[in-house]
Amino acid sequence: MKISAIKTYPIWVGDRNQLILKVETDEGLSGWGESGLSSRELAVAGAVRHYEQFLIGRDPMLPGPLWQEMYRSQYFEGGRVLAAAISAIDIALHDIRGKALGVPVHQLLGGKHRERVPTFGCVRSDTIGGLKEAAFAAQEAGWDCLRLGWLNDAQSPYEPREHIFQMAKWMTEIRDSLGVGVVLGIDYHHRLSVAEAASFCQRMPRGTLDFLEEPIRDETPAAYAALRTMTEIPFAIGEEFASKWQFLPYIEQGLTQFARLDICNVGGFTEAMKVAGWCEAHYIDLMPHNPLGPICTAATVHLSAAIPNLSYVECWDTPLESMARQESDIFAMRMDLSGATYLVPNAPGLGIEVDEVALSRAEPFRFYEMPHIRRPDGSITNW
Repeated sequence: MKISAIKTYPIWVGDRNQLILKVETDEGLSGWGESGLSSRELAVAGAVRHYEQFLIGRDPMLPGPLWQEMYRSQYFEGGRVLAAAISAIDIALHDIRGKALGVPVHQLLGGKHRERVPTFGCVRSDTIGGLKEAAFAAQEAGWDCLRLGWLNDAQSPYEPREHIFQMAKWMTEIRDSLGVGVVLGIDYHHRLSVAEAASFCQRMPRGTLDFLEEPIRDETPAAYAALRTMTEIPFAIGEEFASKWQFLPYIEQGLTQFARLDICNVGGFTEAMKVAGWCEAHYIDLMPHNPLGPICTAATVHLSAAIPNLSYVECWDTPLESMARQESDIFAMRMDLSGATYLVPNAPGLGIEVDEVALSRAEPFRFYEMPHIRRPDGSITNW
């Protein structure tokens, strides 16, 4: 069996683009993958075209060696665009392998550790009343782990100091309302400085938050090391990492307590399993990033089933959420959510079926930007 074509489909689903990818073979088997680099889908599709030139005619049953060839056979290796392209291809190759052998992908990874994959529910609102309402609705629907945030995160102007005062108060109130039985976290989307993040943490009673996600940017591990000395709240870091090498200082120096690995950005199954094993050796649980479409979710569920060190997978299907990134007639079969857990599938490959007739009629790619946020003084800050 040989790879005969690699096709990319940048389409609009829900509230953003999804770049899904199909690897075809000369025996009629095909596999599906997804890239995680949102808002730069055309750049990833261009990288895939480069890889396609030497992957045509190759054996799709060898994703490990092909991963190494895609990563190493260029002078400027690595980076988020190339890693996202490799991720989508690697996921599709595992889908093909599973179908060819008649087994689910988690079987290829060593077998499933669990029948259900627990999730954390994403809960957002711009008011304390709305946030409480959404949190209670998610709790009643079965979620015992919630990540809270604000709904209009594109709001401008954005002033960190004002925001951390407000959010610290809200988190304290919500912890008091929900009680101690819910795992509670917040995603700051790397918007803060070290001083601002420390101030936020210090404004809440001990035990308010169980995890703080991405409070500052990740380029400088020493900054996280400094912040680590200023708060006891566990960190959840890594959704932007594009390789095991980016995870290295965060794992080896104990800078994160939850690894927010994104299988559609880190290099697919081939790289994700290496990071998972590395984390296991340091008693770090994976908390996978899962903000995209059904193919990303399927790959994440298979990965999560096949590792022992899992906490929760990100899930946006909480009662009052409406991003609709999973809802499309393109995906004829997708992961089943039972309450707050994904059921681990046993169908061959990923267990995803794409209706290619519906895909041909999909809403086409549209240019869009992640929010460009300005502070009151006019300067740009992080989204």
